[in-house]
Amino acid sequence: MSISNNLYDLQKTIPKEVTLVAVSKTKPNESILDAYNAGQRIFGENRIQEMVLKYETLPKDIQWHMIGHLQRNKIKYMAHFVHLIHGVDSFKTLVEINKQAKKHHRIIDCLLQVKIADEDTKFGLSFAEITQILNSDELKNLTHINVNGFMGMASFTSKKTQVKTEFESLKSFFDTHKVNIQQNVNLQILSMGMSGDYPLAINCGSTMVRIGSAIFGSR
Repeated sequence: MSISNNLYDLQKTIPKEVTLVAVSKTKPNESILDAYNAGQRIFGENRIQEMVLKYETLPKDIQWHMIGHLQRNKIKYMAHFVHLIHGVDSFKTLVEINKQAKKHHRIIDCLLQVKIADEDTKFGLSFAEITQILNSDELKNLTHINVNGFMGMASFTSKKTQVKTEFESLKSFFDTHKVNIQQNVNLQILSMGMSGDYPLAINCGSTMVRIGSAIFGSR
C-alpha cells in the first residue's frame, strides 16, 4: 500500500484528539513528502544531524520532533527549529536545552522520558526522579523551556498484560502530576505507543503516538 493509503487507514483508527507523529528516521525526503502531501505535518527523527538536513530542504511548516536519545553537545544544532523534544532523561539535559533555546530567543517544549519498560536498554527517569525535578527550585530558573508532558516506551514483549500495566502506570503518574502547573510546567502530552502497540496505548490514555513502519513500511 502507498504511504497516503497507510495514513488514511491510521486516521480511521486514531482518535482526533490523539496526535500522530510520523517517525521518518532513515526515510528519504521523497517518502516524507508523500506523507506531507497526504496531510501529515508532524515528523519524528532520532538523529539530530539527519533532522537538520531534512529541516533545511523540506517545507518549513513541518513540525520536527526529536524522539531519539539526546546527546547534550548536539542540542545546539536543532535549537533554532525543533518543535518538541521527547527524550529528556536528565535535569542536565533540560539545562542545556534552556541554554541553547535562550540563544535563539525561543522557548522549547520538552517531554520527560519515563522508564517504564523492564529492559536495561531503555533510557528514562524513574517516577521518583521526575517528581524531584518537577518540585525543584532549580527547574523554575529554566525560563526557556516548557515541560509539556511525559514520554514512555513499554517493554518489547508479546505479553500484552505487561505492556498494559506499564502504560497504565505511566498514565496514573501523569494524572497525579497534571495538576502541577507552574511557569514552565504544564503537563498536557502523554506520548506512548508505537506501530506495534499504539491501539493499546491509546486505550490506556496516550495523547500522542509515534508511528513509523505502519506509515512508511518496514526499515
